[in-house]
Amino acid sequence: MSVPFFDLQAVNARYAEALKAAAARVIDSGWYILGAELEAFEREFADYCGVRHALGVGNGLDALSLILRAYGGLGTLREGDEVIVPANTFIATFLAVSQSGLVPVPVEPDPVTFNLDPARVEQAIGPRTRAIVAVHLYGQLADMPTLAALARRRGLLLIEDAAQAHGATLDGCKAGAFGDAAAFSFFPTKNLGALGDGGAVTTSDDALARRVAALRNYGSETKYHHLYQGVNSRLDEMQAALLRVKLAHLDEEILLRRRIARRYREGIEHPAIALPRVAREEGHVWHLFVLRCRRRDALQRHLLAHGIHTQVHYPVPPHRQPAYAPLHRCQLPVTERLHEEVLSLPLNPVLDEAMVERVIAACRAFKGGA
Repeated sequence: MSVPFFDLQAVNARYAEALKAAAARVIDSGWYILGAELEAFEREFADYCGVRHALGVGNGLDALSLILRAYGGLGTLREGDEVIVPANTFIATFLAVSQSGLVPVPVEPDPVTFNLDPARVEQAIGPRTRAIVAVHLYGQLADMPTLAALARRRGLLLIEDAAQAHGATLDGCKAGAFGDAAAFSFFPTKNLGALGDGGAVTTSDDALARRVAALRNYGSETKYHHLYQGVNSRLDEMQAALLRVKLAHLDEEILLRRRIARRYREGIEHPAIALPRVAREEGHVWHLFVLRCRRRDALQRHLLAHGIHTQVHYPVPPHRQPAYAPLHRCQLPVTERLHEEVLSLPLNPVLDEAMVERVIAACRAFKGGA
């Protein structure tokens, strides 16, 4: 029996009839861009996150870029301003900053949670720092209370990259409602995944919401009248309708993910394997289950030999990528060590008990030393 890393077909099959009905509704409507389905999804997702506005856009990268561009248009950010980002993140976080004419300043993570370390953030704030982007990596919230207090004290924007954290909660507040604005991705493998690309901006800032709404639609609030130099980045009616179906089941899927993660954490015992540590169990939505092992490549080969498929998120940190050659001089040893040691185990709502137990048994049988 093979254990796939992620079985997208099986994940969506549980809602197949509802998804087909939603697709048929869109087809029959004859309206496919900026229509009733998007309006309904935006209301529902804003309510879910606990904010005034949600704006559907083309993808998660665009969501973060549009936030930064909108703040630029509002005069809050200016070209050349510095934005603190986690060094340990997917490259999209960096790309959004640099493509907006801003300068990404990578900061080391907390080695326990893998998320942005507020103490290091404070040390990195300089005279040109204007914003902090906090990534909720793997589904666990960054330390938002501390980061929010720091941002207020230093007069900085606090923006959430919540691409992996739909539904993550702290003291009744959900991802997407902690900062000035947040960016979500609905890439198909996300906890709330579309059947194509998609993203959203959430905020309770009315001026920012109006600006993003115009920027995503060629800079236009009224057809053929363009206030700004915008882009074409709109969540289409089909994806909005499909996401409405899946949003209704998101919380129950999070519970399934937590149950699998709990079994892994209870069952995997090995001196060479460091399991993820959780600040608050109720706040983690387990988009990924990421362990650490100094012999990561050997462990990955061992698991594959047992039919268990894994992935590395991510093998090369952004500051070591050719695209960011000027950052190669940065000394970020914690981030670099993490990228050499992390390994993601299969975790999704359709893993059955036998698959979970097989993963646990294979991890325990690894012959690698500590």
